[in-house]
Amino acid sequence: MMGLIFAKLWSLFCNQEHKVIIVGLDNAGKTTILYQFLMNEVVHTSPTIGSNVEEIVVKNTHFLMWDIGGQESLRSSWNTYYSNTEFIILVVDSIDRERLAITKEELYRMLAHEDLRKAAVLIFANKQDMKGCMTAAEISKYLTLSSIKDHPWHIQSCCALTGEGLCQGLEWMTSRIGESSSLFCLQHLVKN
Repeated sequence: MMGLIFAKLWSLFCNQEHKVIIVGLDNAGKTTILYQFLMNEVVHTSPTIGSNVEEIVVKNTHFLMWDIGGQESLRSSWNTYYSNTEFIILVVDSIDRERLAITKEELYRMLAHEDLRKAAVLIFANKQDMKGCMTAAEISKYLTLSSIKDHPWHIQSCCALTGEGLCQGLEWMTSRIGESSSLFCLQHLVKN
């Protein structure tokens, strides 16, 4: 009986949505990844003006995913989406070597923002199917990901068009929730 009560309380307090922002420069593949998650298929996309939002459920974990437009004129408004964000998905175009410095600058600007101080970061090295693309290791080195100590992070090679690598990224996110939300839920139950 006590186990049943605990299970009910657990599901009441711990079945919350987890806010995710999907960011990256324009044409990196953010919207394609979002709809690959949602429908497991490629949809025709055009540049996102503002944002798209969808709920994605993975192993009973609910993610509210905000795909935010990446054009230069829109990047200054990214911070309006940061409140309560648990995960940042940064999508990198693995063939766009010329703009990797801009991606790095945007990444570190986000990580310094107060509203994202507890957010975990998943970097998708997208377009791995393209000839001459940078590997995830090359991107990691260029972005100096090993210097990020105050945010959990993971880089994952992927191809948004085929879906390859996307599940591994989502699995990393759900494993992070297992670590952080279990502690949060236990603390919440103990307080009440």
